[in-house]
Amino acid sequence: MYVETGGEGADLLLMLHGMGATGAVWSPMCAEAGHRWSGRWLSLDLPGHGKSARLNSYAIGQYAASVGRAALPHIHPEGRLVVLGHSLGGVIALALATGWFGIRPHQVFGVGIKIAWSDDELRRMQTLASQPAKWFSTEGEAWERYLKVAGLAGIANATSPVAARGIARDGDGWRLAMDPGAHAVGKPPLSELMALARCPVHLGRGRDDALVTMEHMRALDPDARDLGPNGHNVMVEAPGRVWDWVTEPSRLAAPSISMPN
Repeated sequence: MYVETGGEGADLLLMLHGMGATGAVWSPMCAEAGHRWSGRWLSLDLPGHGKSARLNSYAIGQYAASVGRAALPHIHPEGRLVVLGHSLGGVIALALATGWFGIRPHQVFGVGIKIAWSDDELRRMQTLASQPAKWFSTEGEAWERYLKVAGLAGIANATSPVAARGIARDGDGWRLAMDPGAHAVGKPPLSELMALARCPVHLGRGRDDALVTMEHMRALDPDARDLGPNGHNVMVEAPGRVWDWVTEPSRLAAPSISMPN
C-alpha cells in the first residue's frame, strides 16, 4: 500500500481519504502538521486507489484489515493512535474503532460520512462497480473527470498537490487510478459500527456538504461538529478547522481506552 509519513514522536495520526480520491487530499493538513500536531502522521492510498494495489473484494472489513496491516508497523506502543477518516475513509475509521483489525485507536474522527442511502444510489454504485474503467484520449480529459469524481472540482486543479496520483497512463490512453470495483463497498452499517466502537468516536461535516445532513449525523453522534461554511472536502477547503477539531485539548488529554487482547 502506498503511504506517506512525516513528523516525530510517539503519537500517530492516521488519515484515510474518501472514495475516488487519494491520500494526497490530506496535503493541506500535512503542510500544517509541524505546528498543529505533536507527533507523526501517516496518509495512504486506500486499496484500489492511487498507487495502492487492488483487492478482490471491497467490503468495509477488508478495507479495514488492509489499512490495519499497513498502519501497524508505524504505531508506537507507548503512543496514541488517532484515526481521521473522510467519507469512505470515515467508515473505515469507524470499523477500526472496534479494535477488530489489528490496531487499537485512542480516538476516531469521521468527517463527511454519507449516512442516508437510497436504493437507486446503491444500484448505481453496483452498476459502476461492474463496468470497466473508462479511458480518455487526453490527460486533460482524465483530470477533469478525476476532479469531479473526487469532489475537488472548483476547489483544486490538476496541478494541485491534493490531486496527486488521481489518474494513470496505460498505453496510449489515460484512466482514473481508482479501480471501478471499489464502488461495490455497499451500504455501510454505521449504527452497528458506532455501537461496537471501543474508543471515542466523533463525527463532523462541512456546513455546505450536500452528501450528509447534520440531522443524520447527530442521530449517530449527538455532539457531531459543524466545521463551518465548507463543502464535502472540508480538509482541503479549511484544514485549520479540521485541525482545531481533532486537537482540542480536552480530547487529547482523555485517558486511553483499555481493550481486551
